[in-house]
Amino acid sequence: MTQPSLLTLLTERETAAGLAVEQLRERIASLTDQLTAAETDVAELAITRKTLLSLGGHLDVAAPADPTVASPAYQQILAVFHGATAPMRAKDICRALGTGTTAKDTEGLRARLKRLVARQILTEPEAGLFTLAPPTPSA
Repeated sequence: MTQPSLLTLLTERETAAGLAVEQLRERIASLTDQLTAAETDVAELAITRKTLLSLGGHLDVAAPADPTVASPAYQQILAVFHGATAPMRAKDICRALGTGTTAKDTEGLRARLKRLVARQILTEPEAGLFTLAPPTPSA
């Protein structure tokens, strides 16, 4: 091959790479906007939940007899499950609550979820996957 041919090929590849970079930047910008909107929604919902709980509002009509479960932290967790349409993992619940998602945060939440499973408020149909227990029929 002659030098002009190599330079022509190099220029074509450089142009194609530049176009690919620009398309990727546009996709990243779009995804960043979507992520920002979703994070704003999560933060606003967490603030709303916190405000309702601080005003003494109960998200469940029947207050639980167990004082541990009646605490605001557990009520926030249960509120996430009442709005969920599918079983959730501890990290997903951390995100919904607007808390951290580090191992320390998820393990602390997982311990609470296991307590709710032990009290038959939640079930764990699959390891690490939690959902509300079906209501027990009244006697």
